[in-house]
Amino acid sequence: MRKRTRGHDLAGLRRLNTTVILRALHRRSPQTLAELAAGTGLSRPTVEAVLEDLVARAWVTEAAAGERARGRPARRFRFRSEAGHVLGADIGLHKMVLLLADLGGTVLAAERADIDPLLGGGPRLALLQRAMDAFLDAHAVRRDTVLARCVGVPGVVDAGGHLTSVVVPEWSGVDLRRLLSDGETGHTLVENDVNLAVLAERWQGAATLAGDVVCVLTGHRVSCALTIGGRLHRGGRGGAGELGLLPLLGLDTAQEALAWPGPRRPGESEVAALARAADAGEARALAALADFAERLAPGIAALALAVDPELIVLTGGATPLGTHLVPPLEARLRPLTLHLPRIAVSSLGERGVALGAVRKALDLVEEELLADTAD
Repeated sequence: MRKRTRGHDLAGLRRLNTTVILRALHRRSPQTLAELAAGTGLSRPTVEAVLEDLVARAWVTEAAAGERARGRPARRFRFRSEAGHVLGADIGLHKMVLLLADLGGTVLAAERADIDPLLGGGPRLALLQRAMDAFLDAHAVRRDTVLARCVGVPGVVDAGGHLTSVVVPEWSGVDLRRLLSDGETGHTLVENDVNLAVLAERWQGAATLAGDVVCVLTGHRVSCALTIGGRLHRGGRGGAGELGLLPLLGLDTAQEALAWPGPRRPGESEVAALARAADAGEARALAALADFAERLAPGIAALALAVDPELIVLTGGATPLGTHLVPPLEARLRPLTLHLPRIAVSSLGERGVALGAVRKALDLVEEELLADTAD
């Protein structure tokens, strides 16, 4: 009995050491043996033994020798970000965006497609599944290398993966995570789209240096999400920030202000045409943006008073209007708030939600999947 217990303890210790070193290299590569030993607190012989095993299993490789003034170059090791992939997806009412990234977060491929807004819940889900399969096939990605996939959807997602959606009502009450993971390798996540948008802003966007942030997804609908102390605040059932569901605040109809009756160039979207008219100083366009700001202000002010954020980020389909939207929005928020937060316009474009999905998938890989590599 003691021998079995001791063997179990040793196996657990080896697994822990492996996880510690793998995570250290995942966060920063390359590193020398000495750097890894100092950073992890493990002995050099232990680090060498773990690295030998990780190299054999293709998670780690020896990097090119560093230059030194004298003596033998120090051996350096790096995490093989090419050893696996994550897939981030954004499927809304009007469009779908897919991103393929390696385990270092580098986006390797992207795809965007328009969707019929009248498409039902079942056909919409089938479209997403076919698109993800075709996307991976087009880039010759083996399914067993996709360690995690995350899909951003319009609606409130609870801890069990069940959705409540007014945008795609047929998805309400459905466990989309289970349906999307059926027959697939790796882990599957489903998350509210604006929650993913704020993760993307914290990772690579306008909110990298801010802790308390309100993110406002604008476009065909308006939705909000927030981080507190740098962490996504989902609430008890995933509905934090969903002020668009409260008709009294007017966010549910704010997008109506962006209807543009003016001329449009071939292939030009309504928002792009409105932005072009605003750039030209056209009075109708500027009045439409003032109306949009007027409709947004009560809901944003309510969140600003509740959270007192450092930053408000405008993201989503209406971001081309940002330079013309921020001044009237600031003017309307100023008398409604105790302290007017800084307002920034996202630079991530239509990839924002899918990029947040990549970030959430990468977090899962580091937090859970890398810990299982010694099994």
